Amino acid sequence: MPIKLEGSCHCGAVRFNVLSSTPVPYQLCVCSICRKVGGVGGSINLGAHAETLNITQGKGHIGVYRAILDRDTPDESVASSERNFCTKCSAMLWLYDENWPDLLHPFASAIDRPELKVHGEMVIVKLDSKPRYVRLPEGPKQTYEHYGPDSIEEWHKKHGEYVD
Repeated sequence: MPIKLEGSCHCGAVRFNVLSSTPVPYQLCVCSICRKVGGVGGSINLGAHAETLNITQGKGHIGVYRAILDRDTPDESVASSERNFCTKCSAMLWLYDENWPDLLHPFASAIDRPELKVHGEMVIVKLDSKPRYVRLPEGPKQTYEHYGPDSIEEWHKKHGEYVD
């Protein structure tokens, strides 16, 4: 059975839970969007089943940000993904994209319970947009200029971490 993740924003105004079959925070994205909305180091997203999202407190404090892609270029556009955040403290909560309506991607930083498992090796993606001052985490890691070969679900299955 999938694992129930319980999360909240920093100020506590928004609280939620969601079921996840892919609860291991193994992949750090250092793209400009993740760095600027998630902090200097980037963001770690988990996977969850969108239909199980239960906002238990603060629905009225949830805002949505749709990132600008290729900003300040002729190819500028708005991303299809929606980054949900608390409008009181700005904490990022989860990402949703209508192109994959069954999936929800909670930010690992928003999860309070259970304690998330630490995997021995990190995967770092989007190095092609990382400035030099952003330092990568210590320890074993695989790095990719763009994205790695596995989806979040594929990675979990490959490493025996997928929870049916």
